[in-house]
Amino acid sequence: MARETAYCSGTLKAPFGRIVVVASDRGVHNLMFDPDDLPRSLEGCTVIENPSHPVVAETLRQLHEYFAGTRTSFDVKLDLDGTEFQVAAWKALAKVKFGRTASYAQQATSIGRPTATRAVGAANGKNPVAIILPCHRIVGANGSLTGFAGGLDTKKWLLDHEQKVLAKGRKS
Repeated sequence: MARETAYCSGTLKAPFGRIVVVASDRGVHNLMFDPDDLPRSLEGCTVIENPSHPVVAETLRQLHEYFAGTRTSFDVKLDLDGTEFQVAAWKALAKVKFGRTASYAQQATSIGRPTATRAVGAANGKNPVAIILPCHRIVGANGSLTGFAGGLDTKKWLLDHEQKVLAKGRKS
């Protein structure tokens, strides 16, 4: 599929730092924790700051709700750029419920590739839309926190945030 040459972006101040959403008319292409670290898929493309672009605006709205504790899943259009295996691994992330975790082995099994644990880990490391497709919910087999593009402190914050939201919901 031919890639867009121009994308729109918008920035959100998250509790742990800035997040930049980059989208095309087809959907969200990237969610970046470090806006200076342009992903390979955007090299040679123009990214125009336009937070009112419909996909960008909707994604920012849903992220605000997530951080406010009123949203537990996302329903924005995605414009994923990856191999067939990567896209399958990324889409499997959406099946890990809010506030829960799964292991890389469980994720690999969920896509019918039970021996591809390391490949799933590598795919997660390239997840272009972290949080939306929640790779932060994937942990080591022993429950330990492992790599995350936004850093392990951010991964821990996201998991703790989801636990607090669930606990608040149980008390209501």
